Amino acid sequence: MYLSTFSIVARCPQTHMLGIAMCTAIPAIGGLALHLQAQVGAIATQAKLNPYLGKLGLAQLATGLKADAVLQQLRLYDPAFETRQISIVDAQGNTAVHTGQACFTWCGHRQGEGYVIAANMMQDVQTVEAMETAFLKADDLPFAERLLMALIAGDKTGGDYRGRQSACLQLVQKEAYPYLDIRVDEHQTPVAELARIYQVCQQQLLPLMPLLPTQDNPAGCMPPAEHPYFTLMRKPVIERGK
Repeated sequence: MYLSTFSIVARCPQTHMLGIAMCTAIPAIGGLALHLQAQVGAIATQAKLNPYLGKLGLAQLATGLKADAVLQQLRLYDPAFETRQISIVDAQGNTAVHTGQACFTWCGHRQGEGYVIAANMMQDVQTVEAMETAFLKADDLPFAERLLMALIAGDKTGGDYRGRQSACLQLVQKEAYPYLDIRVDEHQTPVAELARIYQVCQQQLLPLMPLLPTQDNPAGCMPPAEHPYFTLMRKPVIERGK
């Protein structure tokens, strides 16, 4: 499977969240190409897809290796490494990225403090340039929205010249479960649909996240029935989405 993909992997310096946003011309990519573990790291694997690079990479990060050292370990593991594109951000914000010489053009990447942007099978370099600009300009927005702004900017350049089919956004923070995990598995305009779903999550899901059980508080902090969240959820679904 070849993923003609544009993606951003990043760490938020304020919240220490780790996140990945991705769009590709293959359906249902969120379960294969995104690999995140809270307080460990985030890895996106694309081009000629090898999900084990994400899994093995997280295991190496969990031992305390930094992003660049993990990338070198993955290079030794994978005999087809030059067909891969992989982005790594560790829990401290260190970054590493590889675009193999055998990846389909246009292919390339950008990296900076706490982020990696990578793309392959694009029309030209504008996709990663636009994504980087949008991400850096949105530094006053919540982390999830910064990632979305980068993905939207890449989509507006034309992105993958075969078209776009699926998009995904995942964030982790402290817990073993994601802070946010939304996916558009098959859609004519997946990035726009992802942004729409995020707006719904802002109203109906994200207010619930601080109330869920945590490792430190297994009971959670669910409020009484008159809490505004439960008032909202008693409304019809269509009305909630307005």
